[in-house]
Amino acid sequence: MSRNDVAGLVLAGGASRRMGSDKATTELAGRTLLQRAVSRLAPQVGPLAVNRGVDDGVPALPDDLPVLRDPVPGRQGPLAGLLAGLLWARDLGAPLLVTVAVDTPFFPADLAGRLAAAADGRIAVAASGGRPHPVFAATPTSLSGDLIEWLAGQDDRSVARWQARHAAIAVSFAVPARDIDPFFNLNTPDDLAAAEAAVRAGA
Repeated sequence: MSRNDVAGLVLAGGASRRMGSDKATTELAGRTLLQRAVSRLAPQVGPLAVNRGVDDGVPALPDDLPVLRDPVPGRQGPLAGLLAGLLWARDLGAPLLVTVAVDTPFFPADLAGRLAAAADGRIAVAASGGRPHPVFAATPTSLSGDLIEWLAGQDDRSVARWQARHAAIAVSFAVPARDIDPFFNLNTPDDLAAAEAAVRAGA
């Protein structure tokens, strides 16, 4: 599968209550988390978009990237953003969508390639330190119809449980010694301070 067959989506919705501000526009070492996520994912995929919640504002985006709104009302969590991405990528003819979270600035530079290589028609989920990271996944766009049915018929917004329904496979990424976990996500101001220290240390 070529890089152009793999679409990318930055999940940048959510209330960001613990951070106290919109994570997408939160700055880390002079760049917003959204800018960092986009610049890190762009070289790994073909078409690229950003997902925002129905009521979220639209921050400045590089290169006029498309903004995909959640296609279901209310705050339905990452599954709603995933559905928006799957429908968009499917309409573009891309067979696979790789998703990342906006609040995880150090995700691997080979994330999309490794997930796409492992997927082989299934959902491939990134893992590190023995833990899965469900929003960091490669998902076949052919599953968009199933996700529509799941969101309509279930009161369950767990990404992991929907993935388990499709026997998702895990792809393990190493955590280098003395280095930050590449899937370290920023939920609080203390997390942001830790990320600032990691950037100063060369992460």
